[in-house]
Formats: sequence, structure tokens, C-alpha cells
Amino acid sequence: MILKIVTIPSSNLREKSKEIEKKEISKIKSLFLDMIETMNVSDGVGLAAPQIGQNIRLATISKFSTPDKKDWILINPEIKKHSWRRVKQEEGCLSVPGVSKEVSRYQSIEVRALNQYGEEIRFKAEDLFARVIQHEVDHLNGILIIDKK
Repeated sequence: MILKIVTIPSSNLREKSKEIEKKEISKIKSLFLDMIETMNVSDGVGLAAPQIGQNIRLATISKFSTPDKKDWILINPEIKKHSWRRVKQEEGCLSVPGVSKEVSRYQSIEVRALNQYGEEIRFKAEDLFARVIQHEVDHLNGILIIDKK
């Protein structure tokens, strides 16, 4: 099911999202499947739960930006380490329609999260994959591209 994307100035986009407990993951399976469908139909490369009105720490990453060319589901993602090198690149956001902004992001990051099965995953992300994850983690912390310098 296609979900409505929340746009600015909605206040929930500015709230820090709540962690998801492992026991809750099976109850939200339809939500992350709907998020993937919504992300793909909207031509997004990522989508965070606050963007569909849910302030929980859930993000989907499009197969067009992942190394294995599969859609990823990240639950409670945390950036554990990052490179010193940052790269500036133009970004847009489904929740900030019509705005494109140059944003500086770490070139590579190390991430810890849970997958859709509740298993802990740790991985390194670089370039576009790293950029998309950082963008979505910002959403989970109530930060938008218009806040970036």
C-alpha cells in the first residue's frame, strides 16, 4: 500500500524517533513493506518512518543505492564510526519537495542496526550508500537537509 509522505512543516519531522524493541518487529512487517513500495513509487533512494508519520527508528534504503542491489530495511540504525573525509553533493528530500541542497556527508561509515528479522547487522557503507543512510538517520533524529550547512 502506498503511504502518504509527510512534508514540512509537519512537527513530527522534527522529533527524535523511538527505538523499536525486537519483539515489535514482526508486528511492523507490513509497515516496512509499504515503506519500500512508497519509496520506489516516489523515486526515493531512502525513506525513514517519520516521513510517513511514524516516529520510530525504521528506515528503508533503495536497491538503487545498495551494493547488493536489494532493498534494505534498517531498524534502530546507528553510525558507529565514520571517515574523516567528507564529500559535498546535491541532495533532495521527499519531505522537503522542490528543494535541492548541497550537503556535506562522511564518505564512509560503519553501521550497526537490526534487519527485518531482528538480527543484528554490522556493515561498512561508502559513497551513495553511506550518504543515503546518513540522510535517513538524520530523519530519525529530527534533522532535515534544510538544517544542514
